[in-house]
Amino acid sequence: PLAPTVKNFTLNFTITNLQFTADLQNPNSRRFKSTEKVMYHYVDPLLQRSSIGPAYIGCKVMAFRFTKNRDDTGVDAMCSCRDEPSDPKFNRATVYRELSKMTNGVTKLGHYSLNSQSLYVNG
Repeated sequence: PLAPTVKNFTLNFTITNLQFTADLQNPNSRRFKSTEKVMYHYVDPLLQRSSIGPAYIGCKVMAFRFTKNRDDTGVDAMCSCRDEPSDPKFNRATVYRELSKMTNGVTKLGHYSLNSQSLYVNG
């Protein structure tokens, strides 16, 4: 049998109650690492409950970025899921809708507030 292939997709959103600071740009900084851990704590369970859940492998925060509003922080993550016939097919529109619903219309992620226009799923 063929080994399952892996499908990568990007997940981007903006947190409106996390002020961007220079140490969030440094993947080795304590602030980057602790914020990254919190992201996994919130994002992983959401994706596991989504339609791709059984095929979901995980996400890696690639960057926290500066946005026009200095009080906001953009989050860029690379996520992966298995792409084999028995697994649910990745459909970015479906995943977007499900994440939107699970984040209260893209407004809440745990104790973080989100910019409701900022969620982007690209596959």
